[in-house]
Amino acid sequence: MLTTPRDPAARDPLQRTRPRLVRGHRPRPDGPPRGTRREAPEPRSGRPAWPGSRWSAFGEAGGRWMGRTTARIGLLWPGVAVAAVAVAFATLVNRLVPALTPAVVAVAAGAAVASVVGVGERLRPGLAFVSRRVLRVAIALLGLQIAVPQVLALGWQSLAVVAVATGVTFAVTPPIGRRLGLSRGTSLLIATGVAICGAAAIAAMRESTDLPDEDEAAASALGVVVLYGSAAIALIPLLAGLMDLSAAQLGVWTGAAVHEVAQVAAIGAASGVLATAVTVKLGRVVLLAPIVALTTYRERSAQNAAAAGAAGPERREGGRRPPVVPLFVAAFLAMAAVRSTGLVPAAVTGALPGVTNVLMAAALFGLGTGIDVRGLLRGGRAALLGGIATAIIAATSLAGVALLV
Repeated sequence: MLTTPRDPAARDPLQRTRPRLVRGHRPRPDGPPRGTRREAPEPRSGRPAWPGSRWSAFGEAGGRWMGRTTARIGLLWPGVAVAAVAVAFATLVNRLVPALTPAVVAVAAGAAVASVVGVGERLRPGLAFVSRRVLRVAIALLGLQIAVPQVLALGWQSLAVVAVATGVTFAVTPPIGRRLGLSRGTSLLIATGVAICGAAAIAAMRESTDLPDEDEAAASALGVVVLYGSAAIALIPLLAGLMDLSAAQLGVWTGAAVHEVAQVAAIGAASGVLATAVTVKLGRVVLLAPIVALTTYRERSAQNAAAAGAAGPERREGGRRPPVVPLFVAAFLAMAAVRSTGLVPAAVTGALPGVTNVLMAAALFGLGTGIDVRGLLRGGRAALLGGIATAIIAATSLAGVALLV
């Protein structure tokens, strides 16, 4: 008599390989036994995986951005830190000797560091950052110091003196520089610094135009501005006393002839004509934007004409072209327009000169590290052109003051 085994697997050998079906559950033929801990898969980005973690596209993009930012900060901070120390030193010297402005001290300190110690490769990225990016911010903030209604309140006589002296100096200086054998870039930057507003104008023109020798030209122009602008602090009041100029005439002549805003402020404070001198000087600063824009447009037109003549229809299009109106120049004009509305709080306008001076000193220290003092001393033609340009603007503005003011 045959008996049926109680074990189902004994009746059907295939039952041993079939998954056991339990109501409410699905078979798991390929999975690990129930209760076994599974490891999380390795994410595609290569980051270490934790159990249950999920990396989104936003997280990956944020991680990449943080990595780039950290790397850039690590690249820039040595040069920025050295510039900060130089600004503190320049501010301290200015407190002890008010005739030495932070901008002048910063340029001299940069040149001294480059000549005596040298600038290592580790410092160059940070110094390049402050001499370009920080400088553009400082020039844009300079516009907030200009109240156009106050400049217009000077009267047409003072404005005519500023316009004629600035225009004549800027137009005449480059041809004289070419006659002396100087490069186009050096002649242009010296004309810009002497005619408009010193180091800030030199830096703005350097950033806006595509000069082949911009570093050497900027170094020569900065040296000229520091030399003759510092001499003007002592000479202008002395000559004004010898010629018996009135206070109004001295204020207009100082603002129309001296290079730096800080130098004008030093002369005005010592002579009692601070408000008039600084306002006239800011009238010259307003001319920075149109002169830079017109020069940039002319440079672009000349480059286009040269490229078309040299290569014809196959001219190269990949070269860097300066914009007609650089962004920081447009920001300068926008800031001046905002200040002219009268909506800027007095606390902001009172603190802006200090902030601008700090940023400008840091930028000028970076530019000063590119000055070759030995080459500047050997290159007497740049100093000669700076002296000629300074004499032109001083004589032209003095003649205008004598006739109109």
